[in-house]
Order: sequence, then C-alpha cells, then structure tokens
Amino acid sequence: MIKKIALKNVLFLDIETVPENSDFNDLSDEMQKLWEAKTQYQRKEQLTAAEFYDRAGIWAEFGKIVCISVGHFAYSGEKRTFRTTTFHGDEKSLLQQFKDLLDTHFGRPQHLLCAHNGKEFDFPYIARRMLIHSIELPNKLNFFGKKPWEIPHLDTLELWKFGDYKHFTSLKLLCKVLGVPSPKEDIDGSEVRNVFYEENDLDRIIKYCERDVVAIAQVVLRLRQEPLLEQEEIRSV
Repeated sequence: MIKKIALKNVLFLDIETVPENSDFNDLSDEMQKLWEAKTQYQRKEQLTAAEFYDRAGIWAEFGKIVCISVGHFAYSGEKRTFRTTTFHGDEKSLLQQFKDLLDTHFGRPQHLLCAHNGKEFDFPYIARRMLIHSIELPNKLNFFGKKPWEIPHLDTLELWKFGDYKHFTSLKLLCKVLGVPSPKEDIDGSEVRNVFYEENDLDRIIKYCERDVVAIAQVVLRLRQEPLLEQEEIRSV
C-alpha cells in the first residue's frame, strides 16, 4: 500500500514545542492550579507542579510551537530532490503560514501529511494551537465528522506498528534499526526547552527539526524499499 502513494503528494513535517512561559511562576494563579491538576498523574511524588513545568511543552494547553519544518519530494525526470523549509517566529504567524501552505500547494485530495507519531502529537497539537489563536482549521487538519480512513495523514510510527497498537518506537530507534542516518546528532526533544529559553538559539532548534523531517522521509523510503536520499539531494530553502 505504501508503494502506491506518489511521494510528490506527501508533505513531511515535524514540530518543536516548548512551555508557553519560561517559568512556572509566570503563570497566573488559575493556570498554575490547572497545570497541577492536569499533571497530577504524570508527576512522580517527589516532583512539584513547578518542578515538572519544564515538560509543559508536551501539552498544547500549556505549550507553544516554536517551529514547523516541512519537506517534500520534487522530481525532474529521473532526478529527485527533497526540499525542506521551516516556519518559525511568532506562533500565530507561523501557524498562519503553515495553514496557507495547506490551503494552497498541499490542499488537494491526493495530498497527505506525514509525521512520526503525528496522529498522537503533531497533528492534534497544531490543530489545538490554531484554535487557541482563532485560526480556522485547514481541511487537512479538520477531523470533525471524518471517518479514520478519510483523514489524509500518514504516521511512520503507525506504519511500523503493523497493527500492534501497544508498541511505541522512537524515531531515533527506528532510524537505527532501518539503517537511516540518525537525526539526533546534536540535541533531542528533551533539550529543546533549554536551547530555546536558556541559550536563545532558535537556529539550532530549526536545524534539528529539519533533520527530523529528512529522517521521516528516509524511513518512508526504507519502508518502500527504495534508495535513501543522498546528501546532495537534500536542499533547505
């Protein structure tokens, strides 16, 4: 089935998220109480709500998106390229730019979105943050009233599960077992918050995010049993 999909119709993507505020004490009293209630079952007994706040980027109600990286295949005869770009900066602005992309160049019925664990994280997170910013959902992210097979999403984690829904495999592990160059050569997701708030190095996060997008595309190529991308085929625009 995966081989029947035209890769030129797939938009590969990854997002990076951080807590919406740099410190727990910057939250209003009400939001602090809501955070404590939201995380009471995730926190270990020795961790206070304030100490656990570094992980707030995981939840769309308490986090924000700092960049969305996308990539797509382009073909000229037998020659292929994989082009990546990143929307970053003010969250509302980057979400609007991403929506515009989905409403125009990747808005046709044959177009698909692809991410790793996208169905559980990236896609719903983007949709929730759009609604928080009063941005109308693009059709590709509007799940209301749609049957599962009508939702135009691919998920490399789901493809690897082969129906085993209790099985989780990280992108790093999947790349390792499939012989794909690891995207985690600099930082990983647990470090994004500190790189953003402590180091103020968004460029480093963008490069990391774009490497993830390339890795997701490489995984799909391996699942299709096609040659991996060479470095000269990858272009950041």
